[in-house]
Amino acid sequence: MPPDPERVLEVRSWFVKGDEVFRSARAGLAAVPPITGDAAFHAQQAVEKAMKGFLTWHDRRFRKTHNLVELGQACAAVEPALGPLLARSAPLTDYVWRFRYPGDADPPLVPEAEAALVLARKAYDGLLKRLPPEVRP
Repeated sequence: MPPDPERVLEVRSWFVKGDEVFRSARAGLAAVPPITGDAAFHAQQAVEKAMKGFLTWHDRRFRKTHNLVELGQACAAVEPALGPLLARSAPLTDYVWRFRYPGDADPPLVPEAEAALVLARKAYDGLLKRLPPEVRP
C-alpha cells in the first residue's frame, strides 16, 4: 500500500523547513560581520525539524519542545542506531536560547557556529536517509 499522500507532504514540509533554516544559517555566516548567534540558532532548528519530521513519519507524537535530547531519545526509540548520532547533536539545544536576547552570552565565534552547522547537517542527513525517497525535499 502506498504511503498516505498527506503524511508524505507533512513530513516533507518538516525537511523543506529544515533546508530553509540551513540556507538562513549560511546567509548569516556570509554577512559582514557574520551573524554567528543566528547561525548557531539555525543549527539547532534544523535538527529539531528533522527529528520532528522523522517522528511524524513514524506516527510518534511529540510535545512542543526545542529539547534535542528529548526528541533524539524519541527518534532512537524508533530506530536505535540513530542514538549515538543524535546524542552528539544534543548540545545544540542550548543554541535555541543562548544568543537570542540582549544581555545573554556573547555570540559564538565563526568556528563554533560552523561546527554547529556541520553537526546539524550530519544529524539532519542521518534522519532523512532513513526515510523513503518520496518525503525528501
